[in-house]
Amino acid sequence: RVADAVALQPDMELVGIADIVTDWRIQSAAGRFPLFASTDEARQAMLQAGLPVAGSLEDLLGQVDVIADTTPKHVAAENLPRYRAAGVKLVLQGGESHETTGHSFVAQANYESALGRDMTRVVSCNTTSIVRVLGALQDADLLAKARGVLIRRATDPWESHLGGIMNTMVPESKIPSHQGPDAQTVLPGLDLVTIAAKGAHTQTHNHYWTLQLTRPASREEVLAALCAAPRIAFIRMADGLVALNSTIELMNDLGRPRGDMWEVAVWE
Repeated sequence: RVADAVALQPDMELVGIADIVTDWRIQSAAGRFPLFASTDEARQAMLQAGLPVAGSLEDLLGQVDVIADTTPKHVAAENLPRYRAAGVKLVLQGGESHETTGHSFVAQANYESALGRDMTRVVSCNTTSIVRVLGALQDADLLAKARGVLIRRATDPWESHLGGIMNTMVPESKIPSHQGPDAQTVLPGLDLVTIAAKGAHTQTHNHYWTLQLTRPASREEVLAALCAAPRIAFIRMADGLVALNSTIELMNDLGRPRGDMWEVAVWE
């Protein structure tokens, strides 16, 4: 996703992808993007798998201005000394802690505060949704406080054969769940508490909010505040969009790459 997104930008050039795997994920990138090996062991494995290797991670770092690290959580923090030694700017993903970069990012909410920084962290999809929705209401001077319940998918679809849960729901053991404090790293003024649980599904997440507004407001005013946000989209049950799976089918029918939903869908 990141490589394809960078390749679409008119003011960016994708230099390459560094990885340690040799499976279908990196094979699908071979021939489209230069491949680099993150470790010596990975280089040997990639060559044995018939993958073209353009060089090492250090070779890649010597050619780039910015690296986007999409490795599993905590790996990026381990890679940080290599990035700093190379003097490159850095974008991490939400599995890393806020303290790793000192800045957490959602474009709709705090773009300006990221300008000029050497590194930032793009928060998770759940946290991004919270910031977009509550931030839109906050921008309209409507939000006093929010209390939310998050039903999370059990695992990512591409690895659902490896684990996850079936025929149950698993609540997080602490209140607040981590998404609320994480959203406050982007918008410190948010008054919110989140509770989360994992459901036995692998398609998207679902959020429910109870809101206290700063003043009486009509339904139309609340909807207008949400509509003003660039990455919030309204959907309607009357259109047959009655469940999470139907929103995924809509994205596929719209021709979205990988069936991705770039917006937060809000039932109107």
